[in-house]
Amino acid sequence: MLQKNDIIATIQLKITTASQLFKRLNSYSRQHPLYRALKEFGKIPKTLFILKYRDDLLFRQAIEKQLNKVEGSNKFSKAISFGHSHEFIQSEKEDQEIAEGCRRLIKNAIVCWNYLYLSRELASEKNKERRDDMIEAIRNGSAATWRHFNLHGEFDFSDERMVDSMGLTLPKNQVLELD
Repeated sequence: MLQKNDIIATIQLKITTASQLFKRLNSYSRQHPLYRALKEFGKIPKTLFILKYRDDLLFRQAIEKQLNKVEGSNKFSKAISFGHSHEFIQSEKEDQEIAEGCRRLIKNAIVCWNYLYLSRELASEKNKERRDDMIEAIRNGSAATWRHFNLHGEFDFSDERMVDSMGLTLPKNQVLELD
């Protein structure tokens, strides 16, 4: 049976991980005194967190802000990968990795475009108060927004429609070739 001194030595010598030790303890009777003591000890950080969450408005708001960012990121991912219940339809692992790489590329392209657009708008704003408001909105928002993109419609790639809205141009003497 695992003894308290064994656990302390194992942790100090870094022979095993804490999760492995807890798995081993978990395999013993739930009445093992060390198991019960560690289980009770583990409740202390949770209790302290709950008390802080309850008493500290700014802490609650900061957590809510982060949760909203995570939720927004999840919605962004779902918007990019619509259809098929957002599941892979590819059966091969390599095909799934290619599909996920494409989704990541699309998401990165959207975020990059958003940053370029916001940078241009910020640089062109002459009113200091308005610029400060924009900086605050950027600081509190996310560049992972997509509602201004046509993700699921028809696309027009004619020469008339391929005007760069950002004002970015190719370097001189470079021609974009599409095969």
